[in-house]
Amino acid sequence: MKKLLLVCAFVIGVSAVSLAQGGNRRTPKEQTDRLKEQITGITDDQAAKITAIYTEAAKKRDSLMTAANGDRSLMMGAFMKMMPVTDAKIKAVLTADQAKAYQKIADERAAQMKARMQGN
Repeated sequence: MKKLLLVCAFVIGVSAVSLAQGGNRRTPKEQTDRLKEQITGITDDQAAKITAIYTEAAKKRDSLMTAANGDRSLMMGAFMKMMPVTDAKIKAVLTADQAKAYQKIADERAAQMKARMQGN
């Protein structure tokens, strides 16, 4: 019985640590691959540029998280300021039709975020 309890505590501890470290965050490559699934016609050249944009945004996000020192409201404010800049850089890489599709995705993402914030 003690062994079972110990194993359960270990599993819960490991899962808590993985969630605390942002276990479900996508890599820049995964973000680009998902975008390629959502928007048709993205070329390999565009994908490389978009991956670089996502990589830059991830580095900034990580440094903001470190600077905020756990203050979630401070982090969220900084992230919200970063998103339009990242979106504009990505739209600059895309064609006009692709940019419209991307804007639709960004609007849906913003609506989902707003709904989550109102729910909390």
